[in-house]
Amino acid sequence: MSTRTIIKPTAKSATETATKPLQPKARKVVAPPEPEVIIQVAGSKQSHLITLLHSPSGGTVSDMMTLTGWQAHTVRGVISGVLRKKLGLTVQCAFGADLTTRVYRIVESSAATL
Repeated sequence: MSTRTIIKPTAKSATETATKPLQPKARKVVAPPEPEVIIQVAGSKQSHLITLLHSPSGGTVSDMMTLTGWQAHTVRGVISGVLRKKLGLTVQCAFGADLTTRVYRIVESSAATL
């Protein structure tokens, strides 16, 4: 038969339990991320979409859906996330001739500020 020895922790002295006064942590300065390099693959859906939007007539969401096979929310997400944010293109949205559909075009950045 073995005997068990239970060791109880001893009380710490006042100097051991005293903590340093709380000081605010210094904030780290984080450099902005470098822009990603996105390589356009000839014949990809994204390159076809950019070609369509560079045309003077531009394209509607339904045109882009037909061209790529994507759903409407995916097309709008690519316009916002990839074309505008990652590639830095200026995509302009205006109403078409029938005033019910939106037509998207890629324009030069100086023309977009007008």
